[in-house]
Amino acid sequence: MPKRRLGLTRRQILAFRRRVGGLDDRLPRGRRSLRRAAWAGLQDSMPRAALLSIHARVEGTRPSTWEDPSLVHLWGPRYHAYLVASQDLPLFSLGRLPDDARSLDVAENLAARLGALLGDSRMTYGEAGSALGEHPNRLRYAATTGTVVIRWDGARQPTIWSVPRPEVDPGKARLELARRYLHVFGPTTPEAFAEWAGIGPPRGRAAFEALGTSVVPVRTPVGDAWILARDEPAFAAAPGQAAPARLLPSGDAYFLLQGVDRELLVPDVARRGELWTSRVWPGAVLVDGEIAGTWRRANANVTVQAWRRLSHASRDAVEAEAASLPLPGLEGRIVVSWV
Repeated sequence: MPKRRLGLTRRQILAFRRRVGGLDDRLPRGRRSLRRAAWAGLQDSMPRAALLSIHARVEGTRPSTWEDPSLVHLWGPRYHAYLVASQDLPLFSLGRLPDDARSLDVAENLAARLGALLGDSRMTYGEAGSALGEHPNRLRYAATTGTVVIRWDGARQPTIWSVPRPEVDPGKARLELARRYLHVFGPTTPEAFAEWAGIGPPRGRAAFEALGTSVVPVRTPVGDAWILARDEPAFAAAPGQAAPARLLPSGDAYFLLQGVDRELLVPDVARRGELWTSRVWPGAVLVDGEIAGTWRRANANVTVQAWRRLSHASRDAVEAEAASLPLPGLEGRIVVSWV
């Protein structure tokens, strides 16, 4: 790997992440934009979180957008529910396939038994687990084979079915997954990539080493890290105009961070505790390019906790974002309460 260290400021890093994440200017409606919005996957552990992540990035998002045929659910990084582009299924499954014999045997055995049970049919993961004599949550380990996908609408148990195994080398899939992570979350480290993907530090370091000269070492306000070499010009470019407001759901990629990366995004330690709670995370309120508070929703009621005094224009922008949330099944308009 190259040894020189490019220095990057917090402003450069956050501007880059917003830009590549489509958070400054929404992407035009279409499947190409859906894939870009899901470049590092869209965590969907909270009901319809992935849909709201798409809405923050893509114009014309509707309540049914998450069901677009170009998208698919799977148990992705760290076995959370993820929405990804169908053509990227190999990256988010085989890219995490275990290397050690014991874990690999578990994944392959479960996948084979599920394939035999399901055939061309579908059933809830509870029914599948019962039929196999396994706890349903254990079926998640089969997802790394690329042969198991799900559909979860947030109200009932996920539906599970088998698909043909992707004809992709797992090692190549892992390298592309690392590139995706570097592009969306960079600057970052092999250890952060490994924790996000749930693959263990040694494999994270091996992936970064295999990327060779396609990665560049950098210095950040929170320590040394790496970026993709092809992203270096974008980091050096002048920051664009940040969007007036975006409401990012729980688990959104923009703040799906650990350790010192959280310090970079939210310098105030007390505020970090309000965003990254010990239980279910709230959503993040992004105002003029900075996280300015948190939000939660109960049906059509959105509660916003601002971290600083916001201008009337900023409050109007936040309320407009809330009113535009493409939530299915709501009766009446969305009401925002400020606390």
